[in-house]
Amino acid sequence: MRTLAAVILLTLAVTTEAVASPARWGWLGVRIRDLSEQEMDAISQKHGLREGFGALIVEVIKETPAETAGLKNGDLVVAFKDRLVVDTRMLQKSVAAANVGETVTLTVLRMDQGRRPVQVRIGPMPDAVAAERIAAEYGFQLHEPEAQPELGGARPPAGPAAVGAVLQKSRAELAGLRVGDILVEMNGKPVASLEAARQALLDLIEHPSPLSLTVRRDRQRLSFVLRDPQIP
Repeated sequence: MRTLAAVILLTLAVTTEAVASPARWGWLGVRIRDLSEQEMDAISQKHGLREGFGALIVEVIKETPAETAGLKNGDLVVAFKDRLVVDTRMLQKSVAAANVGETVTLTVLRMDQGRRPVQVRIGPMPDAVAAERIAAEYGFQLHEPEAQPELGGARPPAGPAAVGAVLQKSRAELAGLRVGDILVEMNGKPVASLEAARQALLDLIEHPSPLSLTVRRDRQRLSFVLRDPQIP
């Protein structure tokens, strides 16, 4: 599946919860981003590389395979097993395709120590992360609006999921989805909560298809169909 380049930070982990699901992608537990042109030039000059490349680790999530392996914020991953990592998408794809429980060697460039191998045992991607990844393939991100308590009262229960972001030139944008749209149905199933919306997205792992959405926008009820990301 093709992740849209409009995502600035490509995330291999967002949370540390681990819930079993029928199909499972591999997972490291890091947030990563591509290098800027200035960073590429600086790395090329300092380390003698023909050109700067790799995926920069922005954050190592606690209690994840990445933390256990000793990966650090600021590490630049330049190889996965024996394959060069030229950008974040390549690392994300390689990790997701690895077998859960498999121990792999990452080559990282640590600014104060140079190149070094790091052994990482691939973990299972949490459901919340997998659902967000699938949503990104269609071109949107989920968001749970914060419920406001009544004056002097307790905070009400969480409400339905909403569209938190729409990626430029994505299937979601082309279909007409907008930030703030409240999700009502996904592929014909009611989604009354963020958890229900995530589960509907997880159903697409084993059964990829176009994604039909019914949303509430102001006082309107609108329907959209987002093309299957696996079909160009």
